[in-house]
Amino acid sequence: MKTTGKTRKYIYTITLFFITLSGFAQMPIFKRYYIADIPGFGWLAQFYVTHIMHYIAAIVLIALVTYILIDFMFNRSRLIKITRTGYLGILVLAGLIVTGVLMVFKNLSNIYFGHTTIIVLDLTHLSLCMMLLFVSFYSVIRKKSWVI
Repeated sequence: MKTTGKTRKYIYTITLFFITLSGFAQMPIFKRYYIADIPGFGWLAQFYVTHIMHYIAAIVLIALVTYILIDFMFNRSRLIKITRTGYLGILVLAGLIVTGVLMVFKNLSNIYFGHTTIIVLDLTHLSLCMMLLFVSFYSVIRKKSWVI
């Protein structure tokens, strides 16, 4: 199955929306600021619902990134060039994936991370999330593509 650029952007946009929504829902800002009290949004205050949603969206994001990377390496490396915005987005995505995987590991029962490590990991992951949102919004607003 061959995906087009539009299909990839559509999947990326939907995944980015759900991973961001579920990530912020785990903080728990939706309950704290009464957004979850709006009819139909009560599920945003359910930690395990948003936790599983975040993991599913992360799996989709990692799969999409892996697919695009393999496709780029084997099929299109001579046809596509990555822009500066693309390199920044790639670095931020790589950082998010690495910190996200480390956060999954810290939740395992046999793995111990110190308190400072956990705080640094959480803040780094959140900072990278905000950076990805800014890079994505910049790309949309300024019509900057990640590839040419």
